[in-house]
Amino acid sequence: MKEAMLRASLGDDVYGEDPTVNELQRLAADMLGKEASLFVPSGTMGNLISMLVHAARGTEVIAGDESHIYHYEQGGASALGSLVMHPVPTQSDGRLDLDDLRAAIRNRADDHCAWPGVICLENTHNRCGGKVLPMDYVGRVAELAQSQQVPLHLDGARLANAAVALGLPMAVLAAPFDSVQLDLSKGLAAPVGGMVAGSRAFIAQARRMRKMLGGGMRQAGIIAAAGIVALTGMVERLQEDHQRAAWMAAELSVLPGIELDPACVQTNLVVFKVRGREPRAFIEAMRERGVLLGEIGRGNLRMVTHCGLSQSDVEGAVAAARAALA
Repeated sequence: MKEAMLRASLGDDVYGEDPTVNELQRLAADMLGKEASLFVPSGTMGNLISMLVHAARGTEVIAGDESHIYHYEQGGASALGSLVMHPVPTQSDGRLDLDDLRAAIRNRADDHCAWPGVICLENTHNRCGGKVLPMDYVGRVAELAQSQQVPLHLDGARLANAAVALGLPMAVLAAPFDSVQLDLSKGLAAPVGGMVAGSRAFIAQARRMRKMLGGGMRQAGIIAAAGIVALTGMVERLQEDHQRAAWMAAELSVLPGIELDPACVQTNLVVFKVRGREPRAFIEAMRERGVLLGEIGRGNLRMVTHCGLSQSDVEGAVAAARAALA
């Protein structure tokens, strides 16, 4: 990636003249099966841009109460777009129950209610431990959204992980959605950036929103070059992360005090609890042993495998957990 960044051909992307950014956008649109795509500084901005394009002021963003959009994006849709967050209960596997979604889509004829603006799903689901949404379920949500004329957006920060887990192209997973956001960082290992994809008309509006939010960059090909490497060379290797996460989950699950069902680990996230121990105390004990992990709410701890870790690193993390528990 560093070599690609050094060799990148550059132009002014605010004027659409950076050849490396343009190449990345064509590549991402093709891989996601959409007419066009847009390079953005972060996944959070990508989600915000999508919501602002889809939904008018005063309409509702229907999203899971455990979603990244609801928990970790500072309420940007409300603060900057005057959109109303309408949280829906999240099932343990990351799904939003269809009956709950139907109930959340308010009657446009009722003057008391905010109209639905956009429905947002997340795949894989972060706070649910990297769960992959089933394709038949996504299809049913898309049918519901279309029948109610509500746009459907995918927070696909880890969509590449979902695609590898299902053995399907990302374009197949993205097909039911009007827009999709894909992170180039995280498992794909680029230092910065993400992609938003959709119709040409959608991306034209998204480009204007990106500029309004301060996301228009000049010689952005320097970082877009890393994104090209991420999409062309880092997707298939995610399987290694999944295998190491599964191995780690199996080893952690037998340690006294660990609450973890290894069968629930589908991708590169391992979420568990520690009985009889404050989460922060366990986090600090692991830090002292050279292992970093985080808390994601309700006493759940999260460990993530990625390309910077070897099998010996994962084995060392399990050994550190054993020692910390002891």
